[in-house]
Amino acid sequence: MFGQAVAIVVHEGVQALDVAGPVDVFTEANSYLDASDKYETVLVAADRNPLRASNGMRLLGDVTFEDASGGFDVILVAGGPALPVAAPDPSLVEWVRGAPWRSSVYGSICTGAFVLGHAGLLDERRVTTHWQDAQALAAKFPKAKVEPDLIYVRDGRLITSAGVTAGIDLALALVGQRHGAEVALKVAKRLVVVAQRQGGQSQFSPYLSAPADPASPIARVQDHVMANIGDRHTLQSLAEAARMSTRNFARHFVKEAGITPHEFIERARIDAARMKLEGSDLPLKAVAYDCGFGSADRMRIVFTARLAVTPAQYRASFRKPEPV
Repeated sequence: MFGQAVAIVVHEGVQALDVAGPVDVFTEANSYLDASDKYETVLVAADRNPLRASNGMRLLGDVTFEDASGGFDVILVAGGPALPVAAPDPSLVEWVRGAPWRSSVYGSICTGAFVLGHAGLLDERRVTTHWQDAQALAAKFPKAKVEPDLIYVRDGRLITSAGVTAGIDLALALVGQRHGAEVALKVAKRLVVVAQRQGGQSQFSPYLSAPADPASPIARVQDHVMANIGDRHTLQSLAEAARMSTRNFARHFVKEAGITPHEFIERARIDAARMKLEGSDLPLKAVAYDCGFGSADRMRIVFTARLAVTPAQYRASFRKPEPV
């Protein structure tokens, strides 16, 4: 007798680890739960024909969309490499559209967020996906509030995760919320994964989102900002560095980088601060000054708004140990 039903929605070309990671978390959790509270995890697919995952692995759905008409405690749509560029199966979208009425918690792993978007479930909601596809998700579903640099995001009953292994973090978070941190920690130890990789941990660096042409004026300005991260940068000073008018610079920057200059500067400062917090014991006020925040209070405000953790919490969670 199972107490909690979890549906993982699968499809042709699904990312195998998006499926296996959360399934293993819920299965391992059962070792520490009473029989009446254990998880029953099923794979839901369009039909019972074998599916080919993106890595070539074959999967079989346990139930079809037609059969899975009842309710679940959790519904999660697994991602796949084709979802950002190809329209998903209409039957998949139609079934997922009913997820809010079929479950207590619903969401996606990695690019499964695109299916939620096609189903109309992302409008005015905070969501995330793999960092490489975040810009495409925001462009395709402009009403969504895409957070490109978070491991997972919870917005009410909707929960979405970043790429691939972040599905494990999402599942651990769900286990922890329902059964407590101790159970989540035991599961993480069994799986030999980091137990407290919080949703606020950044999944990527803004250094990875440079313009396609590294010799462009915009790329040179980004290099200038990152090389002088502690300096004060204004739109006027950046435009002068690019040898453009302020108006032209702002327009070209957004076109090439996909974000505003202000957004890039803030992301770059957060990233620089993350590196210092992870790799040094510098006082918070020194980190804030070196990274251009001006004060520890200002850095705390930005970290809390962007990453949902304070700089002190971030350091406590992700400080790299000194080499032996």
